[in-house]
Amino acid sequence: MVKKILFVVFAGFLLASASGCVLLVAGAAGGAGTAVWLSGKLSQVFEAKYDRSVAATLSVLKEMKAEVAKETKKKNVTQIRGSYNDGRQLWIDIRKITEKTTRIEVRVGVQSDRVAATEVLKRITDKI
Repeated sequence: MVKKILFVVFAGFLLASASGCVLLVAGAAGGAGTAVWLSGKLSQVFEAKYDRSVAATLSVLKEMKAEVAKETKKKNVTQIRGSYNDGRQLWIDIRKITEKTTRIEVRVGVQSDRVAATEVLKRITDKI
């Protein structure tokens, strides 16, 4: 398991370095790795079951009073689309990696608000 986590972190670092993006470190309480900012979204692997990750994400959005416009569930992926009260769009993808790990990707706004995405992911981390 540790080897998988190290591989994901290392691969993310290489990918971010090759594209000129910056790695962001998010609080890792319950997390399995570092958050990575890539292609306008913040992504982190968590050591948490898929259903728990989905529930934590929906709970955070409710607390933030963000409107969930659409929730699409497939076998191993949940996509949540919503918006803040100020009209900024919110996209969250939750992907099952293994029985005990998930990847959560957060994008806020068309112009990719990194600060807002970091806040959302931090709140999810605190719930997981």
